[in-house]
Amino acid sequence: MSNLELHDMWADAHVSYSSPAGPGLIGNSGPLAEQTAAWNERLAEAAPNGALLAHNTMFESLRRGTTLHLLHVTPWYDLIARHGTLRPSGGCLVGSLYCAPLTPTSEGLRMHNLAAYILTKEAPASAARSPRPGQVATPLVLEITVPRHGYRGLVGIDYLRLGSIHLRNYRELENLLGPKEQCELREAVVNRVRNSADFLSLAAAIAQRPEPAEHQAFPRLLSETIPRLPVLGYVYFEALSEYLMLYSRSDHTQRLAEQGEFNNWLYKKVLFEGFPGTEGHFDLARFRPGFALLEQILGQVDPSIDAAHARAHLTARISFLATARFLGPEWPMDRWHRIRWDFDHVAEYFGPLLGHLIHRELRRFHRYPDFYHFFDEYKAVQAWNYWNHMGIALPFNGTVPKGEIGVNPAYSELDYRVWRAELGDDGLLHPVEEVALRLTPRLVDTQHTLMRDRRAAGRNDTSQGTRRLVDSML
Repeated sequence: MSNLELHDMWADAHVSYSSPAGPGLIGNSGPLAEQTAAWNERLAEAAPNGALLAHNTMFESLRRGTTLHLLHVTPWYDLIARHGTLRPSGGCLVGSLYCAPLTPTSEGLRMHNLAAYILTKEAPASAARSPRPGQVATPLVLEITVPRHGYRGLVGIDYLRLGSIHLRNYRELENLLGPKEQCELREAVVNRVRNSADFLSLAAAIAQRPEPAEHQAFPRLLSETIPRLPVLGYVYFEALSEYLMLYSRSDHTQRLAEQGEFNNWLYKKVLFEGFPGTEGHFDLARFRPGFALLEQILGQVDPSIDAAHARAHLTARISFLATARFLGPEWPMDRWHRIRWDFDHVAEYFGPLLGHLIHRELRRFHRYPDFYHFFDEYKAVQAWNYWNHMGIALPFNGTVPKGEIGVNPAYSELDYRVWRAELGDDGLLHPVEEVALRLTPRLVDTQHTLMRDRRAAGRNDTSQGTRRLVDSML
């Protein structure tokens, strides 16, 4: 594969929010281009909070491109301070330092509601489960100054679009596996797709009709298919999160919208109030509540949500996202019965889906600790190279601009300062000590992040390892 082709793949994995036609529409001439345009229009214009897709405080800060203040939370501050380095995680926006926005005021730094949830809810829950006695999560404030020639467009990374890259990288590195392991992996992922054909064909049929509608078989097939296609649980959750942020009419949501923020607490409450005991370590690959249970949970979390509308919307939206993100441009339409179920032929139709499945299946191999990090590092280097080519210093989560923003650790001309901060009784963050830390483009071991459940550390098979919600991006 040429450098130009690789560049195009990374460009396709990003979403442009600068396009007047809507997110991701530039150059989109695929089989669902018309449906993509219809969805962009519906979400932006029909949803109560749709205006935030293009106009929000995070985008305003990126457009100004002067100095931004970001919050990064770490449970390993003593280790970081000792070594003097900040390192990104492969599970956060491909390979960036995961942060959330802060707004300077005369009294202190006001946290974006996402930052507030992470610092006051998730981080303490994660620290409470740590095997290290007395471990606490430390807030770090980063003051980032982007150079004047840095990129000013609004382009975010969408981890659901990384399937083709996962597949391409596997083909480049597959000889890290032995011949038997290669055969085992190929057979495993092809079987997962073959046994999910009923759902995929129904989703593709629904996706071609942009009007939301309920389909009797859809909830059952969705729940049955997620264990075979774990990434489908991520799609379900992303579609639900998007819906809640866009369609909530609660007083809290409206107050946050006036501040230019989506309400991130809604989807977190769905997880942690709907599934007690999971706060901070829910595995989205197992997210598959039936629509009846979901309706019950939504009634508790946000009574302003219309359950019937949510069911119809989610049916159509999940179908569209699964088809658009998992099926290749040559997907079989009405020729499902003619598919040859061998790896190379399946890759022609379901390449992106195979990539996602391989990315997760690799974690099941007993030799995972010996080589899996090479796949993450290989992907991270490609992302850094693309971001630097584009001049992107601060990549953000492009699935929905909810406030998840990263720092590109390979951006050479980034000017930054770091402070250890404390949360005051006024709810504001107050920097108390400047720390000499260097942001370096080397991935941190996932057991040293808030993103990975400590119980999974050291296990060879992490396919069932649980991850914090903020690790759901990539």
